[in-house]
Amino acid sequence: MAPISNTSPPRLGKPLKRAFFGRSVHEVAPDLIGATMLVDGVGGIIVEVEAYHHTDPAAHSYRGPTQRNQVMFGPPGFAYVYRSYGIHWCVNFVCEEEGSASAVLIRALEPTHGLAAMRRRRHLQDVYALCSGPGKLTEALGITIAHNALPLDRPPIALHARIEDVEVATGIRIGITKAVELPWRYGVRGSKFLSKPFPK
Repeated sequence: MAPISNTSPPRLGKPLKRAFFGRSVHEVAPDLIGATMLVDGVGGIIVEVEAYHHTDPAAHSYRGPTQRNQVMFGPPGFAYVYRSYGIHWCVNFVCEEEGSASAVLIRALEPTHGLAAMRRRRHLQDVYALCSGPGKLTEALGITIAHNALPLDRPPIALHARIEDVEVATGIRIGITKAVELPWRYGVRGSKFLSKPFPK
C-alpha cells in the first residue's frame, strides 16, 4: 500500500453502493480492507474491521431488536453508530438481507484525507495514532449518533473500493467476552495503523 502523502491524497476507487453490503458479513468484511471511508471528505483507508453475525453472542443484535440496535435489522448499506462504554462512538456497516442484523465494525483507518481536521479533532499530531481504534477514528472523522442510520452511499458518507491488492490478515476479535475464539477480525497485514498487530 502506498505511503501517506502530505501533498495530495491517493486516488480513489469506484464508489461502493448499498448493494455491496447485501452479502454475507464474512464476505463484506475482508472486502472492506483497503477501501476508503470518507465523512465530509475526511477519512482514509480501512485497515482493520470486525464482523458480527446475528447468530454471534457478541453481536448487539443477538437478543433481538432494541431502540439502540434497530438499524441493524433494516436493509443493508446503512451506518449503525453506538456509544461504547459510555465514552466513545463506534461505527458499523449493516450487511446481509433486511432482518439479518449483521454488521461490520470499522476498527482502524490509515489517514489519507483531511489530516488537519483529524489532528484538530483528536488534539494530536501522530498520524499513526489518529485512527488506530474504533473510538479514535470516529472522533477523527467527526462521527456521532447523528450519523446513525445514514446511508453509506450518500453524503456525508462516501466509500470507495480498494484500487490495489492487499494482504488480508485474520484473527480473533478484540475487547469482547463472548465468542472470543471466532477469527472474525480482518486487517492489512503489517500495517502501522492497526489498533493491535495481528499474530505472525
